[in-house]
Amino acid sequence: MLRHVKQPTFAELYSPKLMTVLREGYGLADFRADLISGLTVAIVALPLSMAIAIASGVTPDRGLTTAVIGGFIVSLLGGSRFQIGGPAGAFIVLVALTAERHGVEGVILATRMAGAILIAAGTLRLGTYIKFIPYPVTVGFTAGIAVVIFATQIKDLFGITLAKEPGELVPKLQALAGALHTTNFSAVAVAAVSIAIIVTLRKLRPAWPGILIAVAFAAVVAWALALPVETIGTKFGGIPQALPWPAWPVFSLEKAKAVLPDAISFALLGAIESLLSAVVADGMTGRRHRSNCELVAQGVANIGSALFGGLCVTGTIARTATNVRAGARGPVSGMLHALFLLLFMLIAAPLASYIPLAALAAVLVVVAWNMAEKQEFATLIRSSWGDATVLLATFLLTIFRDLTEGILVGFALGAVLFINRMAQMTGIEAAAPLAIRDRPDADDREPYDSGLATDPDVLVYRITGAFFFGAASAVGTVLDSIADRRKSFVVDFSAVPFLDSTAANAMGRVATKAKRQGIRLFITGASPAVRRALLTHGVSPPRARFRETVARAVSDIKGYNAKAAAPQASSPLAEQAR
Repeated sequence: MLRHVKQPTFAELYSPKLMTVLREGYGLADFRADLISGLTVAIVALPLSMAIAIASGVTPDRGLTTAVIGGFIVSLLGGSRFQIGGPAGAFIVLVALTAERHGVEGVILATRMAGAILIAAGTLRLGTYIKFIPYPVTVGFTAGIAVVIFATQIKDLFGITLAKEPGELVPKLQALAGALHTTNFSAVAVAAVSIAIIVTLRKLRPAWPGILIAVAFAAVVAWALALPVETIGTKFGGIPQALPWPAWPVFSLEKAKAVLPDAISFALLGAIESLLSAVVADGMTGRRHRSNCELVAQGVANIGSALFGGLCVTGTIARTATNVRAGARGPVSGMLHALFLLLFMLIAAPLASYIPLAALAAVLVVVAWNMAEKQEFATLIRSSWGDATVLLATFLLTIFRDLTEGILVGFALGAVLFINRMAQMTGIEAAAPLAIRDRPDADDREPYDSGLATDPDVLVYRITGAFFFGAASAVGTVLDSIADRRKSFVVDFSAVPFLDSTAANAMGRVATKAKRQGIRLFITGASPAVRRALLTHGVSPPRARFRETVARAVSDIKGYNAKAAAPQASSPLAEQAR
């Protein structure tokens, strides 16, 4: 019998998570936890925001303004409990190119226009469709951005003197190679020590603010030894001790047309980055974000940032993860993080003048290394020629052409690849049955017995049809919510003709969560190709066990349960209960 699914109301779709948290009950203990986590994130965001702004070709104070204004609005209005907004490394290339073509005023105008686009996208409920971006595309453009970020930091990392640094990668590397003889070895030493401190503290003392410690140490050493290295003070004259007054960016129809492609790129990347960050926070906490509400909040935050002369705002994965690990209880933590940053500007702005640019370059090199999803990249290269093609096309176009072009081409290739795979599935596999006793295309297939799933601690769930990136989010959500309430979980793949890397990755997260919660997960009826894809993405013992049929899996589960219950049944208390 079909069950009517109630459509969510407007309030359910767009109510900020802050209101949800307050309605649930927010006490003094929650505020203390958010106070500590907000301070922790602010300490991480302080040097990072300045480094991202400098790498984007603007002054460091614009990065701090973005983090203060944008971060506060994202947490105030956003659809995620734990999202931290601010400037992101993924925007460095786009902002730098826009600043080079249209100046800082063009960047601010494009940011404001991107905010309007994001508000429109959220209002039209387009956030739901971000899930249709294939997994190889997200890995490809993230890795590509990491490579480009590293390339932008070579100049400051080595203290190279270069009058004009080209924006494109190949001319940039050629110019840097030609000026390599101007290397400042003091800057190299500062950068190397900074990287060593960050990496060492991350391994030995992960709770310590390694980035801030490294930058502060580099500043003290450079000042004490009077090292001949470029600093924020020598290049920018320091940073102001207050936020600028709000002002509308210079607007003209001609200027708006000129920066429209950049505004679309800002909005597209901002939507993808912020919703990916919200998904990461959901995976760490078991919560669910409101994607369309989050897009609207990101749009308002970008307009607010532009009013104060800031840059593009988006959800930041690293700072959001730091917020969760620091024990945040809700959006108040993100709002406090912004207020702490403002306090740092008011009190410690003069000290920022002593920070070496080489130390900030070292920070971004570490960020780029962490951004590049190296293991996922290697997994997709081995996965299949189709996923590898989409991955490499997105990766190479992001590096050598343009980020937006890379995303669009990768998405188009992913769609063509899916159509091709679906067309191939019309063939008949006569020699290689999908499973020995439970084949979806066989006349003697065993009927599905609903009685096998009557045990309240066991759930049998069947996925029917192609399991690909478009269905991975919805199916993964269902599996997550069901698995939370069961001790044993059987997922029947006998009617799944095809599984792509995005769906396999979603199943990998389900398997990891099941293992963490002590839930026995069984995969049944998987074809050899589907099984290989699952194994490649970590759906393997002890996280999951493979069986030929549902009946065999349930039988094994009952056997496990019987063994587990045997000692309890023979205990004196059990005898008295009889």
